[in-house]
Amino acid sequence: MEQSDVLVKQYRSPASAQKSSSRSTVPTPAKRRSSVLWSEMLDVSMKESLTTKEIKRQEAIYEMSRGEQDLIEDLKLARKAYHDPMLKLSIMSEEELTQIFGDLDAYIPLHEDLLARLGEATKPDGTVEQIGHILVNWLPGLNAYKGYCSNQLAAKALLDQKKQDPRVQDFLQRCLESPFSRKLDLWSFLDIPRSRLVKYPLLLKEILRHTPKDHPDVQLLEEAVLIIQSVLSDINLKKGESECQYYIDKLEYLDEKQKDPRIEASKVLLCHGELKNKNGHKLYIFLFQDILVLTRPVTRNERHSYQVYRQPIPVQELVLEDLQDGDVKMGGSFRGAFSNSDKAKNIFRVRFQDPSPGQSHTLQANDVFHKQQWCNCIRTAIAPFQQVPSSAELQGLPELHEEYEENNPSAGNVGAQRRASTVSSVTQVEVDGDTSECGSPVHTADNVKSVKAYRTQSGFRKARDKAQFSSKRKETLV
Repeated sequence: MEQSDVLVKQYRSPASAQKSSSRSTVPTPAKRRSSVLWSEMLDVSMKESLTTKEIKRQEAIYEMSRGEQDLIEDLKLARKAYHDPMLKLSIMSEEELTQIFGDLDAYIPLHEDLLARLGEATKPDGTVEQIGHILVNWLPGLNAYKGYCSNQLAAKALLDQKKQDPRVQDFLQRCLESPFSRKLDLWSFLDIPRSRLVKYPLLLKEILRHTPKDHPDVQLLEEAVLIIQSVLSDINLKKGESECQYYIDKLEYLDEKQKDPRIEASKVLLCHGELKNKNGHKLYIFLFQDILVLTRPVTRNERHSYQVYRQPIPVQELVLEDLQDGDVKMGGSFRGAFSNSDKAKNIFRVRFQDPSPGQSHTLQANDVFHKQQWCNCIRTAIAPFQQVPSSAELQGLPELHEEYEENNPSAGNVGAQRRASTVSSVTQVEVDGDTSECGSPVHTADNVKSVKAYRTQSGFRKARDKAQFSSKRKETLV
């Protein structure tokens, strides 16, 4: 790298690096993204005086400080190269830019504070003796990101919508082709804080791994790991609730009977994604903690929404049937309904326990893996409420004919014209877009964990509270 020759035998502390970077408005990619290791900046005698383990520890600490410097520069770049010009040129309104960028500027002092503390802790020879106390005191401040991460879904949706404007598209393309962007689009810069957050546990564990067991930092670093895990859990929970509400607000009801209070009361979205029904039509499915909602993605005036299809099925009344390829056990003409295949594959059925509502939905995933994901998620949701009926019990139930429902909307309590939508596109799975992968559910272990906590706090009966979900909570952001 270009800097390696300059930095040999001369260590630049994080503090001095920060001062140097502040003089350049838009540093060149080479200066901003040097991959020089800490050990490469030492003279030979200094390097020989340290153990291999200590060198690895110092390199891990340096990687943290260098990452903070890069983050600060990127946050400033997002403002100066994107936000301010678009505002000045009236490419977007101030309100739109505020929704997309959030309070990104407010986090710069937070990370500058950590960089300054690391600089103060750096000795003249370039080593850092103790870092644990710095991290224990600083990490709780990352809770400030709750609002920013919770707003990302809506921010991404608005940005995708604005990209349809030729002026916005042209401006962003010019930025993408400029050297300062490093071939990253605007959303990549806006997502950098989130990606940085999930790296902290890994960075801390790496420092801890190379810290001697008798070092005074060990206990503090272990405490720091617990702190960041707690912070990320809180951010995940808040982000999950925000995501849940985002989709609830995008639902359109064709009939008042479709409005179930359990939808509005939902705090956790277990799983969502696109599937096909027996006629090959695309449906977008939402599995909230207490209710399954099937919808049809609709787009009007470049705005997306989800039109509720048939009657939502409460989880406590939900039955899942894992169907064999090319076969349907409970009536309804299914063979030949799916195109480009002699046999329908990767199919399963969801229905009410009580056949009186007359609803049964046979759904097709994109492949066997995504079918299994959907089935596992649904089983996890219904496990606390019911047991899977035996084959003998299934044989004793009346047949539910899907074709009748498809051709008679009144059978599913649906009978009104579509209403106008004011909805933006979603982030992880594009609605009505070529990029969405049919049958690919979006869900996390965190959501499963949140359901259990939610039901316990809400005073659900003990039988439900005792149910154990198999998925372990991951300390990452959704």
